[in-house]
Amino acid sequence: MDYKIRELHRDEAHLLDDFLYEAIFIPEGMTAPPRSIIQASELQVYVADFGARDDDMALLAESGDNVIGAVWTRIMDDYGHIDNDTPSLAISLYKEYRGYGIGTAMLREMLCLLKQKGYKSVSLSVQKANYAVKLYQRVGFQIVDEHDEEYIMACDL
Repeated sequence: MDYKIRELHRDEAHLLDDFLYEAIFIPEGMTAPPRSIIQASELQVYVADFGARDDDMALLAESGDNVIGAVWTRIMDDYGHIDNDTPSLAISLYKEYRGYGIGTAMLREMLCLLKQKGYKSVSLSVQKANYAVKLYQRVGFQIVDEHDEEYIMACDL
C-alpha cells in the first residue's frame, strides 16, 4: 500500500472528528454508536479547538489524495491521563486501511516527534479486548494501570 505520513495543517483539524469516531472500539457483535457520540464532553477533550494549544500535535496518513488515518496528542484530562506533563495519544485508521502497517508507522513517527519536542513519555487508554493492545506493546507501550475494561498504557520516549 502506497501512503505517506505528514503533519496536520491547522485548517485540517476538523478531520480529527472522523478519526475520533473511528477510534471508538466496537467489540465484535456490538452495534456502533451514532456518530453524534463524539459530541460528548468526555470525547470532545480530544478534538475541541485542536491546534490552539502549544502541545497539540497531529500526523495524518494519506494514500493518494485521501486522508486515511490520524494520530494526535495533547495534554488533556482524558481516559489515559497520567499527569499534566504527559500528552495523551489517540490514533485511528479507516477500516479498509488497517493491517498494512500504517498504524505502526504513524505511531513510530509520532513517538519520534514527541521525543524531539522534549517529552519524556506519552500515554493512552485502550479497551482490554482491542487488538491494538498488541500494536501498542510492540512499539514500546507498557500497561501502567487498569480498570474494569481498559488499560492505561504509557511509553517512555
